[in-house]
Amino acid sequence: MPFLTSRSSTASSAPAPGWLGWALAALSFGFLGLFLALPLALIATEALAKGGQAYLAAISSTDSLAALRLTLVAAAIAVPFNTSVGVAAAWLVTKFQFRGRGLLLSLIDLPFSVSPVISGLIFVLLFGLQGLLGPWLQARHLQVIYAPAGIILATLFVTFPFVARELIPVMESLGSEEEEAARVLGASGWQTFWRVTLPNIKWGLFYGIILCNARAMGEFGAVSVVSGHIRGQTNTLPLHVEILYNEYSFSAAFACASLLALLALVTLGLKSFIEWRGRAASQEALP
Repeated sequence: MPFLTSRSSTASSAPAPGWLGWALAALSFGFLGLFLALPLALIATEALAKGGQAYLAAISSTDSLAALRLTLVAAAIAVPFNTSVGVAAAWLVTKFQFRGRGLLLSLIDLPFSVSPVISGLIFVLLFGLQGLLGPWLQARHLQVIYAPAGIILATLFVTFPFVARELIPVMESLGSEEEEAARVLGASGWQTFWRVTLPNIKWGLFYGIILCNARAMGEFGAVSVVSGHIRGQTNTLPLHVEILYNEYSFSAAFACASLLALLALVTLGLKSFIEWRGRAASQEALP
């Protein structure tokens, strides 16, 4: 009998779960049903409570479309920017030793450790009319706070770590042997990145992009502080849902919330696919 066996053979010979296994499975499914399936069902029920026409009217109103547009614009700017910066930061941290490496890692993790509301307040203190740079911006007729620019800056800040933090452990586990071999064979830096590094990190990169995009579209705290809640101008979709709910327009609020729920489900599906492809690629790479 060989000492090493494949995963499939060991899984087939594993004993059936006992009462503890079934209890843990029931607890897990119950938790998912209570905190995931039930809220989604409630959103769908409330969104369609007044009929399909009311639902379509709520999601196609001028304010709803403006909020959706601003949400997508902020994500479309934040995700590519933070992807580029995240890849560069991960490359720098994992491939080079330099003074200040620990400080750079701390700065990458800063948005994780600071409350989004506090980060939004920092932007107000920096770019508001009474802030540090407020008079300079006002003299040049530039507005950041209570404008789309402030929402984009807040979104950039809160989504900054996701790509870098996803890539750093992946690149550390891969090492530098393949890149060094490519340079010995005469490849340039860009050739090494595009033909060696990027194929090895692509699934981790996709995973980080998905997480970054999900946070960008769903961010509430930092965006709420800098937006001013101006209808049709500085409201993102989460802020628009809050306003509708506070105005007792429950059906319209849940209708707009269903758009966010749909985006979340699509993100969850993509996340699961990336995880599956990453595991499959890791198994294929094993000898």
